[in-house]
Amino acid sequence: MSEIDYLAEGRRVAIRAYTPADAEEFTTRARESRGLHSPWLFPPEDPRTYATYAGRLIDDPAKAGFLVCERERESGESGAGGGIAGFININNIVRGGFRCGALGYGAFAHAVGRGLMSEGLALVLRYAFGPLGLHRLEANIQPANEGSLALVRRAGFRLEGFSPDFLFIDGAWRDHERWAITAEMLG
Repeated sequence: MSEIDYLAEGRRVAIRAYTPADAEEFTTRARESRGLHSPWLFPPEDPRTYATYAGRLIDDPAKAGFLVCERERESGESGAGGGIAGFININNIVRGGFRCGALGYGAFAHAVGRGLMSEGLALVLRYAFGPLGLHRLEANIQPANEGSLALVRRAGFRLEGFSPDFLFIDGAWRDHERWAITAEMLG
């Protein structure tokens, strides 16, 4: 059994980078979670689209991708380490004086309501404001996405505004609320 290379560990979850070997578990979890994710996001559900998706997160210096993994697998699951509970990506990273990025994330259905994503987001925030050297993170969320709004509120983000027709998702331009947190707010 190989040692898992976690970037940060909490009590119940740890975060790590995406790997090509995660394709089967990630896409299976994405298919199982289709009803939860739609109409908010559409993570890859097959190995080919996962390879493209994960490759961008691995190779692009303007992105950082994190898998939120349970520290121990659910009973009955085999394999080293914990299963993937969700994912948190930092996109559009800008360095220099701005030092900012935009969050995108999703929980998988088996992990919803268990606090795993809250713990995972706290780890990502500490990693972003520490080793990544960022100062500010934004999360743009559709107003009806109550679960996503609750997650950023719990993490200490502040509501900064409303952006009409902000992102093209599922065939239409969607309004979003703009939430943000800075390194100083994290404390």
